[in-house]
Amino acid sequence: MELTDKTLIEIKDSLAKKEISVLELVTACLKKIEQTEKKINAFITLRNEEELLEQAKQLDSEGYNPQKSLWGIPIGIKDVFTTKGIKTTCGSKILENFVPVYDAEVVTRLKEAGAIILGKQNMDEFAMGSSTENSAFGPTKNPWDISRVPGGSSGGSAASVAAKQCFAAIGTDTGGSIRQPACFCGLVGVKPTYGRVSRYGLIAYGSSFDQAGPLTKTIKDAALILNVIAGHDPKDSTSLRAPVPDYLAQIKHTSLKGVSFGIPKEYFQKGLDQEVENSILKLIDILKQEGAEIKEISLPHTEYAIATYYILVMAEASSNLARFDGVRYGFRAKQANNLKEMYELSRTYGFGDEVQRRIMLGTYVLSAGYYDAYYKKAAQVRRILRKDFDMALQKCDYILAPVSPTPAFKLGEHSHDPLKMYLTDIYTISLNLVGLPGISLPIGLGKRTNLPMSIQLIGPWLTEEKLFQVAFNIEHMVDSLSYPNV
Repeated sequence: MELTDKTLIEIKDSLAKKEISVLELVTACLKKIEQTEKKINAFITLRNEEELLEQAKQLDSEGYNPQKSLWGIPIGIKDVFTTKGIKTTCGSKILENFVPVYDAEVVTRLKEAGAIILGKQNMDEFAMGSSTENSAFGPTKNPWDISRVPGGSSGGSAASVAAKQCFAAIGTDTGGSIRQPACFCGLVGVKPTYGRVSRYGLIAYGSSFDQAGPLTKTIKDAALILNVIAGHDPKDSTSLRAPVPDYLAQIKHTSLKGVSFGIPKEYFQKGLDQEVENSILKLIDILKQEGAEIKEISLPHTEYAIATYYILVMAEASSNLARFDGVRYGFRAKQANNLKEMYELSRTYGFGDEVQRRIMLGTYVLSAGYYDAYYKKAAQVRRILRKDFDMALQKCDYILAPVSPTPAFKLGEHSHDPLKMYLTDIYTISLNLVGLPGISLPIGLGKRTNLPMSIQLIGPWLTEEKLFQVAFNIEHMVDSLSYPNV
């Protein structure tokens, strides 16, 4: 077994026992990146090799630090987080050469825990997409099958972990952008409760939706990462003051007897791929054999979720992206003759088609005469959807659902039909509308496609530790995945 085949927890243990050095570890990751990066295009910016090796040597000379839970472990960061001295592009030409002067809070916490930041990973421009085909730096490809997408918008982060370039990555989830690429790449992806992880330094797409979280190979790896990045941050007004439990310490083998799982009937209708459905039904049979209770539940307003989500998130995007005007930083069109032309040309050439589409739609629903008909109505439906989940979770302990209607689809398959692309998020967006936590968990490979199949576990507000516990036990009931050699 190569070093890069191991899980984060295994590597942490090897470092603690001095079986390997940080230099060996970083060298192994750089070698794997060299072997795979041209095929999958997971990174936008990779830190200088000499700088990374020097950092590894420095850590080795200082010796293992048990107080730093990620000491010496190489990690990737989605290119939507500000990183001091490292380019932060958001996958967009408009920020192509932007170098921040400060770190996002998530990055600060990872560094304080001893992690080595390898670089910034590819993404749909400003996190707007479900396939990582909307990046100004080219699409990322799925390591399981490079003719397919890795999901989005955190596709570069997911592909990088699946290709064993790094041991974990930090993505963001606005409407499923951690869980869906985790599903397509056979990873664990965690969308925490809204406010559980600081958004300071996370370049906003939809401020009331965006939430950072880990992409890892296993549940324990994800729990360890969330231990580091979760917690109150006074720099973020949306950050929750709730205490953070030790997620990793609470994970143990237990029986699922008597644990109740709600199966939303609205999620198992026309449009769900047969192979995806069969894999979930197989898991349900295993859960029944383990003594779990399976209950049919209803989320009756699911049909309105897509429209509600896109109205609200595009409105927020329109507002958040107004700051990118070519004046203070980022791309500026040189051929403009006056200020108005500079604004127009900078945004026209700096933003890609999907970003422009969402800005225009968001501006439209916020405009006079349409605000009440669209934005206000969507905000009201959002409250109804929250009530649906609250009522459902009174009838069961957890909700078990698909992550995506299909396995990873082909590159270009939906790129000319925005509506089809939006519908790939149908099972994930509701969670961002209501702010609840969710985990995407691989449950094997499809027999027809040989692609990863996953389920989504949803729990009440601030119950990540319970979700980890249940997901860990499910993880040990199903076949573990051997990640592909690209």
